[in-house]
Amino acid sequence: MFHVSLVGRKDLSGEIYRQIRKAILDGRLRPEDRLPPSRELARTLAVSRATVTVAYERLAGEGFVVSLQGAGTFVSEWAARQGREAAHQRSDGAIQPRPVWQSIPLPTAFERPAQFDFRTGLPDATLFPHRTWRRLVARVLRSNELASKITYEHPAGHGDLRAAIARHIGNSRGVEASMDDIIVTNGTQQALDILARVLLEPGDRIAVEDPCYEPPRRSFESLGIRVVGVPVDRDGLVVDALPRGVRVVYVTPSHQYPLAVTMTLARRQALLAWADRNGAAVIEDDYDGEFRFEGRPLEPLQTLDTTGRVIYVGSFSKTMLPTLRLGFLVTPPSLRMAVQKAKYVSDWHTSTLEQAALARFIDDGGFARHVRRVGGIYRERREMIADAIRRDFADHLELIPSTLGLHLTAIARNATVEQITGVWERAADAGVTVHRLAAFAVGETARPGIVLGYGAIPASDIGEGLRRLRACFNH
Repeated sequence: MFHVSLVGRKDLSGEIYRQIRKAILDGRLRPEDRLPPSRELARTLAVSRATVTVAYERLAGEGFVVSLQGAGTFVSEWAARQGREAAHQRSDGAIQPRPVWQSIPLPTAFERPAQFDFRTGLPDATLFPHRTWRRLVARVLRSNELASKITYEHPAGHGDLRAAIARHIGNSRGVEASMDDIIVTNGTQQALDILARVLLEPGDRIAVEDPCYEPPRRSFESLGIRVVGVPVDRDGLVVDALPRGVRVVYVTPSHQYPLAVTMTLARRQALLAWADRNGAAVIEDDYDGEFRFEGRPLEPLQTLDTTGRVIYVGSFSKTMLPTLRLGFLVTPPSLRMAVQKAKYVSDWHTSTLEQAALARFIDDGGFARHVRRVGGIYRERREMIADAIRRDFADHLELIPSTLGLHLTAIARNATVEQITGVWERAADAGVTVHRLAAFAVGETARPGIVLGYGAIPASDIGEGLRRLRACFNH
């Protein structure tokens, strides 16, 4: 059934004809879709059958529908072609978005699969515990816990998951938090969007690392916030380069994206001291922090913070799956209510089913076992790539030392940004997908280099993938 409105209309038969014709041209009625019998539509619209029949006959006469004896009236294939042509000719519309949306591209990096996939931000979906997860979801569906949730969830999230996250990050990362400090979000991106709304006014300035992960920067800009890039070296964010007037600093100290460096303890302490002197907040994105392969772990900024200036952000996109869209933030008590309200006006709450299943997965010990298991697999892939870069790419690339995460970054020794772009294009033609380091630049100065993820590529494909990539440098 489709919608036809005759309220306040005089030419009833003509209106039925025009609205059905528009539904066909708009694609709401597709080829071979069956129209309701004339008697049934007449009864629904409270008109005579003859009124509907006249409209149907007009549609048939113009080729929009065909009538088959004993079968009914159907939308014709010719009408669908007319609709597609009309769609191309239709006006874009008089209402235009704010100019900022003209500068923000839609993501294309994951539109098609890659034969040799060195893209970052992707865990290995084949390692996800599908059977265990299905069992947990089924348990939640069978339990009274979900059946009793006939109303909306609290904006902060499912209580069991918040408690489980607080215990987990306390044990694994040393983060000091109770369940009251946790707000569950739809991934890191929503957490950052919420914090920007809570902390910043249009025109305020936020400092981000340069180079930086693009989506958060774009999100800040869309809210009218002025983004300032601050350089990153081998020790992390260069605190001495932070300008005055910055109200928030967004950093990835555990595993900087995309350079893969870890912020030193001295830099962490310097950043906290700077924030205290300047009355600024620090958003700590613990990117890839779960996967550590060597070295001693450093204390998170949140743990070192003594004045309540750090908001800690985490995600399950790399440890579980990006499609689950589960993340969280740990907020100081002074921001707790405002952040919960911002989550409420954003989308009220994250899906309760997935939250309840993840809470059980963490509490049962399954999550910790899963991280240990996949961590060993990722370690092997990381070592294979690092050894190959040092051995086979030594004349072209210098590997940046890294101790954790799911990607490695190499700086070009002699090549320009344009030359690395050529390597990147030739690699794509050879079935090898990598990232250009220059694509993450915030300011005008971009660094030549490549970024290689090892979450999605099987170990068996790494050798051939890197061999093809090496051949692309020969040009």
